[in-house]
Amino acid sequence: MSDTPALFAGLVGEASVTVVPELTARHLGSGTVAVFATPEMVRLMERAAVNGLAPYLADGQQSVGTLVNIRHLAATPMGATVTARAELISIEGRRLLFKVSAHDGTDLIGEGAHERALIDLARFEARVAAKQRGQ
Repeated sequence: MSDTPALFAGLVGEASVTVVPELTARHLGSGTVAVFATPEMVRLMERAAVNGLAPYLADGQQSVGTLVNIRHLAATPMGATVTARAELISIEGRRLLFKVSAHDGTDLIGEGAHERALIDLARFEARVAAKQRGQ
């Protein structure tokens, strides 16, 4: 039996990043402007969920992203700090649903839903290795 506390609705995780050229739409090719890129915002939201889950996962347990449904609401210039927040709102077996948002200190720049699935890491890695051998 693990000493890890159980997951619960209301659990919150956060992650922050300062916008640098490598995180812009222009650099990533997801646009031509030098503002915080949508793919980076999604990644930050996922990181917030992962950070929130980390203290509650049992040994050998991890989570993987399975769904993102995000709206990018406002542009963020270079130099600004973006903070993403992920709140666990639903637990259905191995399926975890988060309400996610991102703020740049001035505006709410993104919001939506993110789903993760709990996995047994050893089993998951074994399946991936088997798939790789079959290619």
